[in-house]
Amino acid sequence: MKLAIFGGSGRTGRHLIEQALAAGHHVTALARTIAKMPVHERLTVVQGDVQDPSAVERTIAGAEAVISVLGPTSNEPKFEISRGMQHILAAMQKHGVRRLIVSAGAGVGDPNDTPQLFNKAINLLIKRLSRNVYEDMVRVVEIVRASDRDWTVVRVPRLLDGPRTGNVKVGYVGKGIGPTINRADMADFMLRQLESDAYVRKAPAISN
Repeated sequence: MKLAIFGGSGRTGRHLIEQALAAGHHVTALARTIAKMPVHERLTVVQGDVQDPSAVERTIAGAEAVISVLGPTSNEPKFEISRGMQHILAAMQKHGVRRLIVSAGAGVGDPNDTPQLFNKAINLLIKRLSRNVYEDMVRVVEIVRASDRDWTVVRVPRLLDGPRTGNVKVGYVGKGIGPTINRADMADFMLRQLESDAYVRKAPAISN
């Protein structure tokens, strides 16, 4: 499958690209710095930024699905990720790409959640310490939910750098998930959604 990946140079994105290539996919990734990306015959890197609509469009043109693991890198009120998601969705619309898989923190709510006291306390802390990061990702999910694409929002708790375990719990906040997940398992779960419609137009939370 031909994939467009955003956030591929980050700590989770590197797992995503590595696993996508290992599975035989053809990947086009957007990156500010090409030198940070691996070299592979099935990987094309577009130099640029998600704030540049033309770079986003070049990344998506010809893709069959889009995966984003973009996240804010500062708590400044710039809301770059949600603005970038608007460019991604516009390019998907223009090029007729329907499948979209994006990540967000588990603190971004879903109607199926039943947060417990621990979940509420963590969410309150996040809102106080990283208010603009949280708001940016809330906006991302709102924009994605309002689109007409075949989207899946994969919500994750605290990310760890351990190896892929294959042990992934899927549920909703307060319903059957734990406090952490390895980035490699997160990438694996997102890629597996390319072959499944179980979570189309849904926002499950996952953990180890």
